[in-house]
Amino acid sequence: MNIMDFNVKKLAADAGTFLSRAVQFTEEKLGQAEKTELDAHLENLLSKAECTKIWTEKIMKQTEVLLQPNPNARIEEFVYEKLDRKAPSRINNPELLGQYMIDAGTEFGPGTAYGNALIKCGETQKRIGTADRELIQTSALNFLTPLRNFIEGDYKTIAKERKLLQNKRLDLDAAKTRLKKAKAAETKASSEQELRITQSEFDRQAEITRLLLEGISSTHAHHLRCLNDFVEAQMTYYAQCYQYMLDLQKQLGSFPSSYCNNNQTSVAPVPSASSNVIGSSTLTSTSGLVIASPTNLNDLKECSGSRKARVLYDYDAANSSELSLLADERSKFPE
Repeated sequence: MNIMDFNVKKLAADAGTFLSRAVQFTEEKLGQAEKTELDAHLENLLSKAECTKIWTEKIMKQTEVLLQPNPNARIEEFVYEKLDRKAPSRINNPELLGQYMIDAGTEFGPGTAYGNALIKCGETQKRIGTADRELIQTSALNFLTPLRNFIEGDYKTIAKERKLLQNKRLDLDAAKTRLKKAKAAETKASSEQELRITQSEFDRQAEITRLLLEGISSTHAHHLRCLNDFVEAQMTYYAQCYQYMLDLQKQLGSFPSSYCNNNQTSVAPVPSASSNVIGSSTLTSTSGLVIASPTNLNDLKECSGSRKARVLYDYDAANSSELSLLADERSKFPE
């Protein structure tokens, strides 16, 4: 027998097996053939594995979205990963914002209050960007990679063995059906021999599948350790960001205790008369409200430790601790 004849016979045998399985499967769906049921323990293990696969995929994909919200960037990283190449490093959003702030502060002048504040904010944003990059790298290594290894490795093996078990079960039930239909003694003996072989192969495959499925508990334990690593990475990241912003707040000084809605700013006390430079045309409060300043001593009116100033813009008080002002109104402010 040459190789070609062997291949032809093998293909014919495979086609016959496939046809037998297809007939058995169809008759089962139509209720015309009996189906060998798996034992309850094996069915539970199969359900547990399927549930683990579904939720692992969902958690993995949503974690990727959390770490990298840009879908185009995720696609690019996926392509580079499949090509087994390192994706080019790109500036992230906090780093980009930080650079814009530093550039703006430099142009406005580091010696000005606003320019100096922008530079400090920009440097903090860049530090947050670095922390964000470290979070992504740590989470990808310690959390996403193990989840992906399960989906692309362990579960694929389980699915393959499960498919083989399904085929062996169809072969077994087809052999049972042929034995029931056998009339002649010779045909019946052949069918009984086939049934013993298919039963043995089915039992063997069921045991292999069961051993693989029982490893799901170990998978859960491993994923739990990975989850703890992910939580620790997030804790480190948020602690760093909090400390960065706390330091920045200390550098910038205290902020007004209340803010107004509709992009309006609250009135802050104007500088005292003793510290005011006479001759300036306007004063700007720390909250940003511009108030006209007297241009000479005769315009400065004091009464019981207070002075008057002319308001340039209308302002609605946000709460009872503030004043509502109208443009060109002259209001008293404490020293």
